[in-house]
Amino acid sequence: MEIDLLFKIAAVGVIVAILNLILKKTDHDEQVVMLNVAGLIIVLMMIIPFIQELFETVKDVFGLW
Repeated sequence: MEIDLLFKIAAVGVIVAILNLILKKTDHDEQVVMLNVAGLIIVLMMIIPFIQELFETVKDVFGLW
């Protein structure tokens, strides 16, 4: 796995955590939930190519499809 991907995921986590704190202090709890979902979607979009590569490798190893 590429080390820069880990740094990008960590950066998204730090940004989401800081924004969570700010939004909770200002009593915007609905936006906190949406921010968490958006952060999760961003990270999932970043790792989709690696998941696809994993499935391709499993397919090649076991000779499926």
